[in-house]
Amino acid sequence: MACGSNPSLSCTWSMATLRSALPSLPCAPSRVTFARPKLNPTLPSFTGLAPLSPLLSLSSPVFFLLPFPVPGGTKKILVHLPCLVAESTSFEHNFTIIDNGGRISAMRHGKRVPKLNRPPDQRRALLRGLTTQLLKYGRIKTTRARASAMRKYVDKMITLAKDGSLHKRRQALGFIYEKQIVHALFAEVPDRYGDRDGGYTRIIRTLPRRGDNAPMAYIELV
Repeated sequence: MACGSNPSLSCTWSMATLRSALPSLPCAPSRVTFARPKLNPTLPSFTGLAPLSPLLSLSSPVFFLLPFPVPGGTKKILVHLPCLVAESTSFEHNFTIIDNGGRISAMRHGKRVPKLNRPPDQRRALLRGLTTQLLKYGRIKTTRARASAMRKYVDKMITLAKDGSLHKRRQALGFIYEKQIVHALFAEVPDRYGDRDGGYTRIIRTLPRRGDNAPMAYIELV
């Protein structure tokens, strides 16, 4: 600051003198870095599409298929690892890790099943009963919808009997209500259907039912 002897004259301030009189400030960082958490590659997880900060999405994630030891051998697991760069140029640290056991389910498009006007438990019990009666008597009369719905279950039981193993026998015992029918089925099927690959039943249409006019049909073993 330079001032004259005359008080009417204005004082001239020097910026260098004023700057030296002020306290020194810490220098602001020129570059901001983001710390990324280290992922554990031993977990069979996948990166869920839930960004915590969408504005920092600057590049695509990186995935690796790495082998990991498991009981009885090795298993390849898809692992999501962060990019090894100094600056924050990727967005994988902004995503949460979701572990759902490695199973992803999709929508049931094109998976329609005949409902038979019943809930699932009653529908399964009905089909098990119809299958048991058909294997016991060889021919039954029912509605066309039920006959068409039970057809694949009868073919499956005969396919299990053609295999003849203990595991297949236990599967048949868990579906057919009567144990004696299962043992007779496993004893007779190899000779009766040994040279036939599928098509073990036949559906014959008949007159509608009296009362409600429901379409009826006979289903029998070939």
